[in-house]
Amino acid sequence: MTEIDERHPVITPRRVKFDWADTPLHWIPGEPVATHFINVLHLLLPAGERWFVHVYKQALPLVEDDERLYREVKGFMGQEAVHAYSHQGVLDRQMREQGLDPRPLTRRIEWLFQNLLGDRPPIPGLSRRRWLTLRIGIIAGIEHYTAVLGQWILDARALDDAGADPTMLDLLRWHGAEEVEHRSVAFDVYDHVAGGYAQRVRSFAVGLVAMPLAVYVGAAYLCRADPTLHGVRPRVRDYRRAVRRGLFPSNRFMIAAARTYLARDYHPSRECSTRRAVDYLSTSPAALAAGRGTS
Repeated sequence: MTEIDERHPVITPRRVKFDWADTPLHWIPGEPVATHFINVLHLLLPAGERWFVHVYKQALPLVEDDERLYREVKGFMGQEAVHAYSHQGVLDRQMREQGLDPRPLTRRIEWLFQNLLGDRPPIPGLSRRRWLTLRIGIIAGIEHYTAVLGQWILDARALDDAGADPTMLDLLRWHGAEEVEHRSVAFDVYDHVAGGYAQRVRSFAVGLVAMPLAVYVGAAYLCRADPTLHGVRPRVRDYRRAVRRGLFPSNRFMIAAARTYLARDYHPSRECSTRRAVDYLSTSPAALAAGRGTS
């Protein structure tokens, strides 16, 4: 078995495509609310990952003195661009064609990334360079969570047992595997351009506060907009039921991930498993098709 470099694996975009023609709106059978808890990812990721790429275009000149990191950032940007495109396909086809229009909420999400987190510093007196490093720190914190959630989805056999749609599972696991694969890049960029522990904590706090709020608001919107649910709202017991069934990560899981990131000696290469990610990518229908150059 080939040895894998956990910190510096090769990062290559895979030009995957997904066909949503046979994927039902509630792709976890009998679990519409749990489905929409996970569907929040599709709401956030297209705008969020386009924002990642935009910020990293500005960060590239700051890492030109490190050839390997520069090359890894380019690979990271390529993967994130494909992620954004792929999740956009869920919004445009799998949801809208079945009567659930996500655009009223995704327009607000786009506004947030383009304006509140855009290039103009939101605080008077904050320099553009300081604002750039703060956003790089926010991305590093988010990428920690996308990696641990990527590992979670790779290992979440309860979704298979529940009969989850195989195409949606392949999207989520292909994406999760690539998040594990490139998990060190954002942190290494932050360490290269800023590196301070206090700023790492401040940047992480932004995502830590926003994440649970985004999940609830997004799930509430999707349930309300779902033409089959007639205005159902997600409840705490719905969340707990999804967690008990292994269909959604628990609060305990998310808190443990936060504590890991806040350790002073933290580095992403010591979390998750590149071998697990690569093993999945070697069997993923979408990744295999992309490797063959087929649609």
